[in-house]
Amino acid sequence: MSTPATADRRAPSPFAEAMQRGFDPARAPGGHLHWLRDARGAHLAAFLRDGLPGPREEAWRYTPLRALERRAFAPSDPEAATRVIAGDAPGARLGSIRLCFVNGALRPELSDPLGSLPEGLGVEPLSAALSGPRPPGSPRLLFLGRRYEHPADAFARLNTALAVDGALIHVAAGARIEATLELVFIGAGTGTPTSWHLRNLVELAADARLDLIERHVSIDGADALGNVLTHIHVARGARLRHVRVQECDDAARLFARTEAAVAGEGLYEPLSLELGAALSRHELNVDLQGRGASVLTRGAMLLHGRRLCDTRLSIRHLAPGTTSDTLWRAIAEDRGRAAFHGGITIAEGADGSDAALTTRSLLLSDSAEIDAQPVLEIHADEVKASHGATVGQLDPAAMFYLRARGVPREQSRAMLTFAFCREVVDVLEDASLREALAERLRARVPGAGP
Repeated sequence: MSTPATADRRAPSPFAEAMQRGFDPARAPGGHLHWLRDARGAHLAAFLRDGLPGPREEAWRYTPLRALERRAFAPSDPEAATRVIAGDAPGARLGSIRLCFVNGALRPELSDPLGSLPEGLGVEPLSAALSGPRPPGSPRLLFLGRRYEHPADAFARLNTALAVDGALIHVAAGARIEATLELVFIGAGTGTPTSWHLRNLVELAADARLDLIERHVSIDGADALGNVLTHIHVARGARLRHVRVQECDDAARLFARTEAAVAGEGLYEPLSLELGAALSRHELNVDLQGRGASVLTRGAMLLHGRRLCDTRLSIRHLAPGTTSDTLWRAIAEDRGRAAFHGGITIAEGADGSDAALTTRSLLLSDSAEIDAQPVLEIHADEVKASHGATVGQLDPAAMFYLRARGVPREQSRAMLTFAFCREVVDVLEDASLREALAERLRARVPGAGP
């Protein structure tokens, strides 16, 4: 018999109770697929049973969720497909082909037509795929039934249960897509606390090439919670450049997870800029599955006010001769808090692998906090591996050098801070994109904006 304390602990929180209101997997897009309907129901039941992870869950120790548990977010926005959005809400283009989603629903009128895409590039809304005449076991949709067994996967469980839209992207074998594809995810105010959930799939066949930009913005002071889960498959010899820019406003909360699998001789290049949101968390899990597979990852977190950002990287070398190179920067001022976990595992049999991880952080105020945790596990022979993390302040010698040449103190501070974080975008070959991202960084650096 449960004690009162145990019963209280297991009682659904206001957050969990709100997520199940109106949940009807049979009426959701894809409800005619029995396996999908069952997966949605099972994952929601698991979430209601375990709830949100607490501070004792190691993977969530730096992301406090107690305040979130007390909030009752609507599980979706029923007006997402028709909600009035200002024409300039998506912001300036960073890519040549754009798809816009508002509160979890594709908005064709804000997007480019999908009927005139470059040869070899296929893009389809998940909602359309779920409503179309696909066979029940269509391999293209089976990723939606992936099981998440651990309580730490709470938001992946919610995403499986509630996501009904997203982008299905496929690049044919050998196709070299010159145009850059941009996905814009907009959180819009609804007048009440609202959550939205998106599921994406990006597949590159053998020797394909694609540049993908993923942007997260919010408007109208949206009291919103976004939940995005993206699956990426990079086949043999393919190359995917994936730029992710999170620039939500102070009322937004965003939980994102990217799961990538890279085959032999494939290359995945993710670059992530965390520039906004009251609370944001990104989990990047990369499996290097074939001989010669590589990942080159770069990122920066800029925190001010009371913002909190948690980034967790997990890179697994599962085959011989695989390579990973990780460079991350974090800047925190005021009462901002950043957490970075960089985990690298070189599995048994992944002989000859090469792994490097470097993270450097700047504290610009006494009340800011940065927690950096590099972790390296090696179970193979003849490998090359290194990792390191530093947390400090601006170089006083560099400050003295600039001040001695007449540069005002605040300008000197801004110049050094901007130079510190700009390094992560300098790897981009596209000069216009590189400068556009550098300007976004500059606008967020204290004293360096226009």
